[in-house]
Amino acid sequence: MHALTHGTTSAPTSVTVPPSLSLPLIEAAFPRQLHPYWPRLQEKTRTWLLEKRLMPADKVAEHADGLCYTDLMAGYYTGAADEVLQAIADYSAWFFVWDDRHDRDIVHRRPAAWRRLKDRLHTALDRPADHLSHEDPLVAGLADSVRRLYSFLPGTWNARFSRHFHAVIEAYDREFRNRTEGIVPTVEDYLELRRLTFAHWIWTDLLEPSAGLELPDPVRKHPAYRKAALLSQEFAAWYNDLCSLPKEIAGSEVHNLGISLITHEDLTLEEAVLEVRHRVEECVTEFLAIEKEVLRLADGLDDGTVRGKELGAAVMACLGNMRNWFSSVYWFHHESGRYRVDSWDDRSTPPYVSNEAAGEK
Repeated sequence: MHALTHGTTSAPTSVTVPPSLSLPLIEAAFPRQLHPYWPRLQEKTRTWLLEKRLMPADKVAEHADGLCYTDLMAGYYTGAADEVLQAIADYSAWFFVWDDRHDRDIVHRRPAAWRRLKDRLHTALDRPADHLSHEDPLVAGLADSVRRLYSFLPGTWNARFSRHFHAVIEAYDREFRNRTEGIVPTVEDYLELRRLTFAHWIWTDLLEPSAGLELPDPVRKHPAYRKAALLSQEFAAWYNDLCSLPKEIAGSEVHNLGISLITHEDLTLEEAVLEVRHRVEECVTEFLAIEKEVLRLADGLDDGTVRGKELGAAVMACLGNMRNWFSSVYWFHHESGRYRVDSWDDRSTPPYVSNEAAGEK
């Protein structure tokens, strides 16, 4: 029996998936879930993007719902309390906007603007309350979202989340240098960096406030739990690479598993696509195997004590949401306007981004 969280509803989709990107095992073995708060979530995150000036009003009106950022989170953290899911969804929307600013700063050769933003984000992450009214909407938006995230669990969780996100910011800086200098990382270097730029451990950390409990280190670092979490994130990052390869080739990108395989392993485009797909499929089958071990871990934690019962239930909830990540990521890539490159006027310029150096005075 699969570990699924409570309070979710099935959300079948009628989206057609291209054969090259179709994963029948996901469609068959990972039923899609959607948090019942989703309609309100979508509305409130749209309002938050406007209030925080993270996207121009016309971009929000035309693109926010179609980008499906809230759908992605509502399909992942399905057992979260409404206020927890709202904070996560706003942070996730902020993350996508930040990713777009990073991309535009690279495309338009704005290294000074990027360095200034990077330093400000580091500072706001440590002292969010001091940056809620910052002149740069991205800095203020991060401050607001992490301040809310920090309110759900003890300071030990906050410190871990902060440490993990500082590493993500620095990884984005390394990607900035690679892209501006035209450096395609080797496959191994790329895989290591991708775990940071995709924020593997951030999304894994957020499983805990969604479950309502900080997991102790022996549980969180248990080999089976850690491997299951990593597989769910690797699947997401590599499937993203598979789906975004046309967009990133059009934008002269250097950060994509397929591009590293082509450059350093002498694969053709067709061979690289097949290799990335193979790695994606392996993540799915390996997760199905390790999932059984995590279920046994949860059963063993429930030793009849109140604490044991809470820990066992939290691990079950986290595992259920790891499982949700597969289906949520899969359908997101076929529903979100973020990947419909063929419909853009300019394949290298997403229609939902602003090219201005936002936040500059």
